[in-house]
Amino acid sequence: MAKQIGIIKLKGTIGDLSFYKTKDGHLAREKGGVDAERIKNDPAFERTRENGAEFGSAAKSGKLVRDAFRTLMMRSSDGRVTARLTKLMSDIRALDTTSARGERNVAVAIVDPAAKDLLKGFNFNNRAILGAVLYRPFSVNTGAGEIAIQGLVPNLHVAYPSGATHMAFSGAWAKVDFATDTYSVELTNTENLVIDATQTDLLLAAGTAPTGTGTDVFLLMVEFFQEVNGVQYSMNNGAYNALSIVDVA
Repeated sequence: MAKQIGIIKLKGTIGDLSFYKTKDGHLAREKGGVDAERIKNDPAFERTRENGAEFGSAAKSGKLVRDAFRTLMMRSSDGRVTARLTKLMSDIRALDTTSARGERNVAVAIVDPAAKDLLKGFNFNNRAILGAVLYRPFSVNTGAGEIAIQGLVPNLHVAYPSGATHMAFSGAWAKVDFATDTYSVELTNTENLVIDATQTDLLLAAGTAPTGTGTDVFLLMVEFFQEVNGVQYSMNNGAYNALSIVDVA
């Protein structure tokens, strides 16, 4: 594909060229490719159909995760989170060593500890990676759905944006069932702190365990605010907020 660099940006089709806009700018490409009906039925494209089926399955699993945590993602995510999550689910799906080619899926693969390790540590906002925001160790009690941070000093242990006066910690415990495309989520309490030198022990706990079956997924979120006349406003519409999967069981 080619990038449009002129003053006038085109959109649409001229001859064999298609002009369109993406997050990477205005692009152009030549028409081409194999007829869709041939890909669907021609035995020569069996591998292509298998790859397409597995990619679709990975995309569906990524959407399930996004749906489960959408209320949190609204406050902390980047513009490419969908693509990044689909790529992650494709990597996890590849760990399915029992299903036939074209039928490998996340539901089977996720029972593998290596698959859980891939999911653990995923950051929904690549502009604010949790490990680059929070410099204090934390622990996750997967049985009780608790996240603990001991001896947190906000102005020492957190990389907060300029102008921020307050920060908030919250978490979530979910059961995500990739086999049935269902989920259940329980949010923890939210702890709002002034960004100063006060030392605090934090305990974020879900009030109850999520219902249903599936993979246990635990998230931690750090949000930043600026207080003006007693009201706290989110910093740059959440651009500095971190949201990460901190454990998978």
